[in-house]
Amino acid sequence: MDPDLSDEDSVVDLSFQAESPLAPPAELLERLPSCDWLLQGGGQQIFFPPSEAPGRPQEPRCWSSFLEHRVPVVTEEVAREALLSFVNSKCCYGSAAAGDLIIQELKPQTLCRYRLETFSESRISEWTFQPFTSHSVDGPHRGTSPRLWDIKVQVPPMFQEDTRKFQVPHSSLVKARCPSCSGAKRRARQPRRCQLCSGSGRRRCSTCSGRGSKTCATCKGEKKLLHFIQLVIMWKNSLFEFVTEHQLDCPAELLAKAKGENLFKDENTMVYPIVDFPLREISLASQRGIAEHSAALGSRARVLQQRQTIELIPLTEVHYWYQGKTSVYYVYGTDHKVYVVDYPERYCCGCTII
Repeated sequence: MDPDLSDEDSVVDLSFQAESPLAPPAELLERLPSCDWLLQGGGQQIFFPPSEAPGRPQEPRCWSSFLEHRVPVVTEEVAREALLSFVNSKCCYGSAAAGDLIIQELKPQTLCRYRLETFSESRISEWTFQPFTSHSVDGPHRGTSPRLWDIKVQVPPMFQEDTRKFQVPHSSLVKARCPSCSGAKRRARQPRRCQLCSGSGRRRCSTCSGRGSKTCATCKGEKKLLHFIQLVIMWKNSLFEFVTEHQLDCPAELLAKAKGENLFKDENTMVYPIVDFPLREISLASQRGIAEHSAALGSRARVLQQRQTIELIPLTEVHYWYQGKTSVYYVYGTDHKVYVVDYPERYCCGCTII
């Protein structure tokens, strides 16, 4: 018999599930002098970042040099090659129609896509625990826990999301007995007949290896728990996108993902709205995007970097004639993607045309 146990201690049903004693008991919290700004009870708490003074507004821009840049025009040859490439990528489309159709008219249109990215950092503290393995305890006797925004960490590359967890210094507390097994480690007597051997004892239980008990899933058999404050840091890249309106029937969700030609890029700790762009809807989108990100992140996250871009997205409506019928398809993006509504040489149905 395990010398650490008595009969009273050992009677525990093998089917029990580990509890989640995230928060230490109140008597342990009393030993933590800084617990007034830490967590009470076991939930999570968001710590607001310190306020920062805004940077200086940017100087007015001259857009004439930007607008001189134009993406290459889609010619009839390019439009046909784009369609052939699209058809060849589809198992149920024939290439004969793409080679023989007669292109009647090309209607080009250049769209603008505005994109705002805001890379931010937020910090949350929470109680957690791990089995106590008799190592040294970094508790309040070693000093007062630092404020969570004062803890220095390595920031990931800008605009790359990540989540990391850190143990807050001097916040560790040891509970003398695991609440899930009452410090019994693993010994437990099964009150019901074993279903694997029907009580014969002739088949060894894979869970308890024939001991009639299993290791406590909470303390991993260590009997004690080490509670500590865990700092969870989340780096998030918030995205706002806007594409200028057009009168063609090419789906907006395709244009939002299309490759474009970069026209303008502005990156700083804080970017300011574009107010003088020739297309007023782009200026309004910039103002709206920055306002939305500021409202959503300003009070609960620290903005580390912002980036706003304007891209030109070429879109061409191709009118063609084939076997007595006229129809259209669209060539979009700098990589000449194709969107077809009713391709005339299709052998089966059910394909998603994108």
